Amino acid sequence: MTHTPHDHVYLSAAHDANTRRTLWVVGLTAVTMVGEIVAGYLTGSMALLADGFHMATHAGALTVAALAYLYARKHAHDRRYSFGTGKVGDLAGFASALVLGMVSLGIAFESILRLFQPQAVAFTEATLVAVIGLIINLLSALLLGHGHDHGHGHDHSHHHGHAHHHHHKHEHEHEHAHGSADNNLRAAYVHVLADALTSILAIAALLAGRFVGWWWLDPLMGVVGAVVIARWAWSLVKDTSGVLLDRSDAQLEAEIRECVETDGTTLADLHVWRIGPAAWAAIVSTEGPADSATIRTRLTPVHEIQHLTVETQA
Repeated sequence: MTHTPHDHVYLSAAHDANTRRTLWVVGLTAVTMVGEIVAGYLTGSMALLADGFHMATHAGALTVAALAYLYARKHAHDRRYSFGTGKVGDLAGFASALVLGMVSLGIAFESILRLFQPQAVAFTEATLVAVIGLIINLLSALLLGHGHDHGHGHDHSHHHGHAHHHHHKHEHEHEHAHGSADNNLRAAYVHVLADALTSILAIAALLAGRFVGWWWLDPLMGVVGAVVIARWAWSLVKDTSGVLLDRSDAQLEAEIRECVETDGTTLADLHVWRIGPAAWAAIVSTEGPADSATIRTRLTPVHEIQHLTVETQA
């Protein structure tokens, strides 16, 4: 093999900035969770304890997210990964979602237990700690929320001609970086929002316990929080598993079909799958008069495709 291999870098444009943001949030979350767990034990509040443990799992999950970024960055040019490391974030997001699901079960179990075995709670102190926790969560959400800005750059493409039917098109790191498409950052963001929600529920429950005497609201809010968090975890599992299992995109397939099928040329086979936060790969097999260079030209408008393999049959 004498030809120069081309890079397969399919990371979002905001990659490094996202890493720094995530690390900051890990630090903030770690400090807050320790305070909440200790305060939860001391005050006897289930809502506060649940909030603290909830945060503890997130500090771990956010660390996984940060490590995924660093790993994806470090191995971006590693030839062992056929289509680059763009999916590392989805793998981390999937793992985070599983952790989130298990945490929700733990919170629900412990809360139901407390409904049948009520315990005395130091409401005033617990409320103060929960408010501090909420402020930290909102600060974290602000830090991560900036990752949802849209960055646009230019794409530069260069073509490689091989001696066989197969041709590869590669464009340098495509800078249509949509933060929302980055499941790694999304996992971290969802965690912070889930934390903020449980903090709000904890504060509401503690205030009701303190001023109205509704002690049962403390464990009940634990159950409600657990259900909401479980639903978020499930939606994240669905999205990230689709990327990991190379789920296709009907809209993109239709667009490719529309571009290719003119002058009697038909699609014999088509594979479309995601290889990074905003990058897709495609294998297009055609039958008919159009040669591979023509097919390539026809597919130029489909900017989502970063890695194209064309096979033509007369």
